[in-house]
Amino acid sequence: MSPEVRLRLLDEHGHPFMGIGVLWLLDGIDRSGSLAGAARGMKLSYPKALRMVRELEEALGQPLVVRERGGCQRGGAALTPFGERFRATYRAWLVRVEELAREEFAHHFAGLS
Repeated sequence: MSPEVRLRLLDEHGHPFMGIGVLWLLDGIDRSGSLAGAARGMKLSYPKALRMVRELEEALGQPLVVRERGGCQRGGAALTPFGERFRATYRAWLVRVEELAREEFAHHFAGLS
């Protein structure tokens, strides 16, 4: 038996805008240099991936991804400095909360498994 932690950030209306899927999308953009490539890697449609990025940027009030139009020139995408900081901060928070959850789980469920 082990715990699973799922964390999301919600906007002022209670609508989730950040979770592990968006983190994976940001990672994919960083790796591939492309929103389309990141979407393909996650088996997401491009419109869905774009919507995820736009919702994140709207909720945070800042751009996290710089996009260049595609076409014959083959555009691309990259994280902004704020996007890189946000991604690192979210990941550090996620790791710490998971550590705390495992510690608390071990304390509370000791002897039950």
